Amino acid sequence: MQQLLFAIATMAAGVLACAAYFFGTNWILDKIFPSKGLSGPVASRNLRITNAIRPWLFLGPALFSLTIYLIYPVIASVWLSLHDRAGENFVGLNNFIWMFNDGEFRQSIYNNFLWLLVVPAAATFFGLIIAALTDRIWWGNIAKTLIFMPMAISFVGASVIWKFIYDYRAEGTEQIGILNAIVVYFGGSPEAWVTLPFWNNFFLMVILIWIQTGFAMVILSAALRGIPEETVEAAVIDGANGLQIFFKIMIPQMWGTIAVVWTTITILVLKVFDIVLAMTNGQWQSQVLANLMFDWMFRGGGDFGRGAAIAVIIMVLVIPIMIWNIRNATKEMEGH
Repeated sequence: MQQLLFAIATMAAGVLACAAYFFGTNWILDKIFPSKGLSGPVASRNLRITNAIRPWLFLGPALFSLTIYLIYPVIASVWLSLHDRAGENFVGLNNFIWMFNDGEFRQSIYNNFLWLLVVPAAATFFGLIIAALTDRIWWGNIAKTLIFMPMAISFVGASVIWKFIYDYRAEGTEQIGILNAIVVYFGGSPEAWVTLPFWNNFFLMVILIWIQTGFAMVILSAALRGIPEETVEAAVIDGANGLQIFFKIMIPQMWGTIAVVWTTITILVLKVFDIVLAMTNGQWQSQVLANLMFDWMFRGGGDFGRGAAIAVIIMVLVIPIMIWNIRNATKEMEGH
């Protein structure tokens, strides 16, 4: 109860502080450069000055936070990646040379590549299919709500749920894991699914697909509603069937949104960490880049140089996709 009250008080204080900042800075600005009650060149000059400064008063806290929490950590990480284990002695590119010669790093790159191939494609595909199937039925909103609900669950929470689905008990004992219970029911032998090298990656991917399908569905549903009815009606008049309308009329008009959804999930996949940490902790050849970075930086005494080097690689991989995503989103907005 005390923690809840503290959280509510913190949020209230934050809101009040923001309101006080915006009202206070605007009041001070108007006092320094008054325009009310004045006329002529002085009022015009003060009005121009306040109009030029006022947007920066609103942007100021955001720019400050961006600098402190994003720009500075990027510069610090790059600098730290050029130093030794303790972050004290300069070692140049040694951490990067080690990294590309390390077998576990190569395994992480391979696993991340698998995730990139499967998760964005599967989540976008299922989201698109569900959006199309639930668009014209009366209970479509109920179905969409149920499918979107996993988005409200943290990655660790979702991993705990799926641990019960993949749970393994020795053969001959009662299986509480749904997957093994089904396998045993049909005469198979139970398996410790998350310990199977290579295949365990796909079992972990299912968790992220389950979470992100709701996100893809919501965005693509909005794009689907934005397709002009006239084009669909014209296709029906021309004799097109449902599949032809979907693939030749709807998909081309939604392609920009599909690309944005795909790349957004791709960026998330490159940073995936929680699911692997909670399910396998990178064991049984399931390691990914973000979890490897965490291991090197915070475990076994910590190696800040190598951990930062892996963080830099993740950032380098994310930046081009993020830029491409922003450009596509901008074009999509311009088109509307």
